[in-house]
Amino acid sequence: MKYRKVKKKKDFRKILSTGKRAYGATLTVVYLPSAETAMAVCVGKKYGKSVQRNRVKRLLREAFRTLEASLKTECSFLLIPRVAEEYSFAAFKRDLGGILKREKLTDA
Repeated sequence: MKYRKVKKKKDFRKILSTGKRAYGATLTVVYLPSAETAMAVCVGKKYGKSVQRNRVKRLLREAFRTLEASLKTECSFLLIPRVAEEYSFAAFKRDLGGILKREKLTDA
């Protein structure tokens, strides 16, 4: 199962305005049921310079990729990390898995 990327501004606005929010220790997930699975990461300049922002995006994309096979519903997701000194793949994966399980979006 391959997810598509959310790229259009109107899609971002729709997800942010009508989607449900779920909070974890390291990130916030905004999701909205849709026809196919889509995902985007929102990382602004407050997260650091471009090297740090790109690392956060890579970590979140990989955490989502490892968990997307267990999704039981098609949704569009926005992943918004919390500002922190250090970011780790294990923390993102743990929180994202917990959020998906708590919101009953995954089997695992």
